[in-house]
Amino acid sequence: MTEHTHTSDRPDVPELTIPTGITPFFFPSARGRLIRLDQLANTLLERHQYPYAVSKLGGEALALVSGLAAALKFEGSFSLQVKGEGAVSLLVVDCTHNGELRFYARFDKEKVAQLPKESSAAELFGKGLFALTVDQQNDKDTYQGMVEITGNNLSEMASHYFESSEQLSSWIRLYCEHTPDGWQAAGLILEKIASDPSIILKNEEEIINEEEWNTLTILAETITAKEILDPALESNELLYRLFNSTSITIGTPKPVSYGCRCSRSRLENILKTFNQDDLDTMNENGNIKMTCEFCRYDFIFKQDEI
Repeated sequence: MTEHTHTSDRPDVPELTIPTGITPFFFPSARGRLIRLDQLANTLLERHQYPYAVSKLGGEALALVSGLAAALKFEGSFSLQVKGEGAVSLLVVDCTHNGELRFYARFDKEKVAQLPKESSAAELFGKGLFALTVDQQNDKDTYQGMVEITGNNLSEMASHYFESSEQLSSWIRLYCEHTPDGWQAAGLILEKIASDPSIILKNEEEIINEEEWNTLTILAETITAKEILDPALESNELLYRLFNSTSITIGTPKPVSYGCRCSRSRLENILKTFNQDDLDTMNENGNIKMTCEFCRYDFIFKQDEI
């Protein structure tokens, strides 16, 4: 695959789509998404060549954000930003409403090397902030919620965010492992649907809803990493196996894909805002190189172009 194409506006990056990456499912008082990124996880993670612990963290974050973005009811994107004071100082993942995924991380190589290979998210980030942003297209409102990092792993951090920032009962499990076939990443998200305040028997309804929610989370806890990361096990079969004693309804699968939105023209416009001294500093043998942190693609500009 060609990594450097100077004449094209868009980078030469993999065109990969997983048509059944997100499987939505529903219950009377809850909804959920089963996320299975399949070979897309390996393509995204291998592009960066991060240390094992950072790649594993990135895979879990990709599963989380793609699952959350699948619930968007408008054109836009859903993004995660985690800023830490530890070995990993920044993790950014975003996904569009139609499933286009990208991510990158910033970290101290020496600090990461000193940590165990299977370090938790808490060990990698240390103290910091966990933020989720919903961005609508066409310059409409942007919503961001932010909380302090709380929890040992990314699943717990996301659950804490929804409980404290959104007052939403959720159950989240994220998985990422390096298998003989490469990286696999997946997730299971359950969200409790609030009771309808217009119903007269509100207290009775809440009791029924709470009982169903407890049952669903108990059943969800039985899922194993081996099951959810097994590409031979179809998503519908996995969901029926998990929730066969409930009134589950499985929705239409949604795609996920490799999707970086960088472009040569966008970066060229950024370069045009620099003064001559800055451009001279960036100049290497008559060329200026700008690298997209999301897709690791190098755009090469001749200085006389700018």
